[in-house]
Order: sequence, then C-alpha cells, then structure tokens
Amino acid sequence: MNILKQPPNWSIALVLIIGVLAVSTSSILIRLANLEAGAAGFGFSLVLAASRLSLSALILLPAWPKIQWDALQPGARRYAAAAGLCLALHFALWITSLSYTSIAASTALVTTNPVWVALLSRFWFGEKLSKLSIGGITIALAGGMAIAFGSAGAANAGSSQILGDFLALAGSWTVSLYLLLGREAQRRGLGIGGYIAIAYTIAAIVLLPLPLAFGTSYTGYPHIVYFYILLTAALPQLVGHSILNWAVVQISPTLVTLAILFEPVGASGVGYLLFGEVPAPAVLVGAAVLLLGVATATVGAKEVTVNS
Repeated sequence: MNILKQPPNWSIALVLIIGVLAVSTSSILIRLANLEAGAAGFGFSLVLAASRLSLSALILLPAWPKIQWDALQPGARRYAAAAGLCLALHFALWITSLSYTSIAASTALVTTNPVWVALLSRFWFGEKLSKLSIGGITIALAGGMAIAFGSAGAANAGSSQILGDFLALAGSWTVSLYLLLGREAQRRGLGIGGYIAIAYTIAAIVLLPLPLAFGTSYTGYPHIVYFYILLTAALPQLVGHSILNWAVVQISPTLVTLAILFEPVGASGVGYLLFGEVPAPAVLVGAAVLLLGVATATVGAKEVTVNS
C-alpha cells in the first residue's frame, strides 16, 4: 500500500492556484496558434493536440527509469493507460471546439466537470457531498451556463456555435474520467512523475497518426505556431495538468474541479484583451455567479467525507 503524507492545506491551495493559472493559458495559446497558422477545424486541432502531448512525453522520458514497477499494485498501469486515452479524447474534442465557439463559451463548458466528477466520485469512491457543496456546484454551473450562452454572439462560426459547445461539453466528460483514473493509478502506487509519463505517452501515441489520417500535415506553418505549441506543452500541460493530477490525490477530486472553474473567468478576460471578444452582460453576470458558487462549494467541501 502506497501511503502519501498529506501536505499542509495552505501549500495544497497555493500549488493548486498555480496549476489553475497554468491551464488557463491553454485556450489563449491555442487561439493564437489558430490565427497565426490561418487554420482551424478538426485536422489542425489534432495537430495541436498531438504535438502538445508528444513534446510533453519527450520531456518526461527521464521519468521512465524511475518507475518502480515491482512496487505497483494490480491495475496501476491499466488505470494510467486508460487515463491517457481519455486525455487524448479530451484534447481532440476541446481544442476543436475552440474553432467553432468563443473562448468564454468553450472554457465555461469544459469546466462543468465538477458535476461529472462529483457523480462519479459518489459511486466510485463512496464520496458524499454536503448540502452546501451541492448548492455551490449548482450555483457555479448556473454561472458557467450563463457565460456559455451569453458569449454566443462573440463566436465567429454562426450555426457552428452549437457544435463547438457540444464538443467542449464532451471534452468535460472525458477530462473528468481522466482525472479520476489518474487518481486511482496514483493510489495504486504510481508516483506523479511515473503516472504522467505513462498517461501523456499513451495520449501522444493515440493522437500522433490522426492528423495524417485526416489529410493534415505537421509541417509548413509559421515558426511562431511551433513556439505556441511548445508553450502549450510546457505551461498548461506539464505545469498545469501535472499539478491537477497531483492535487486529486491530496484532496477531494470534486474540490479540484471546482478550483478549475476559475479558468473561464481568466481566459475570457484575456480573450477580450487579445482578440476583442467582448463579453456580453450575461457573461459578466455569469462570471460573478460562478465565483460565488466556487466559494460556496469550497466551504462546503470541508464537510465531505471519503470512504476508501
């Protein structure tokens, strides 16, 4: 049995804030890459997703020799591999959504995972939610929906808005599974370094051939596009996602996903500054409601009990 020493709550909170800030840069970097490449849609989204994860996997090569395979409990490798598959699906769906809908709508919908994680945790880990947490989740999701629908006018794809919104929502389902599968892999003995090395590598292997299968090349884009891809691998992936995977072992997965709800607020603000995506009044109201929900659920999360 792998026993992890619980860090102080203040240090967990500080590291989690850094992780949320890091993942919040993802949609901005993807939109910049789309604009500089003059490309969008499913094929180029797969290029971005595969390149991001391949670079991350290459950077993590030194972690492989440090994995203590003999000390792993049964199922650890399977959970890590399954998490990698879910991560590949998440990026294929969510990155594509940014070609069809606004940054505000996409990030709001992809961060609805507190509902899916809470439901899965209830049946998978026996995790019970306090009434205050349930109320906070409901308020936060209402705010997220207000951001999504209020930002519809900022999207440039017209009727494709619905497609983009659905892809972002599906991305939320897959990232919820990714976080919970990763938690289980780490509980079965994989350290954070070994786990993300396995998960990122599996995701990269799944994604690498797909752009070519859809007739999209990895080459021929301006140099700045590859710089943005490198940044997505370094910042939101290696820093942001790795911190989130670490945090779901330290505290409730539901609480981690609630913290991620801050992402659409920051991403929408930067989207306005860089791309002129002016938030509608409903988006601003939704952001305020979302923050209220996060604060409420965070307080209520102290009442959560986990039966493991």
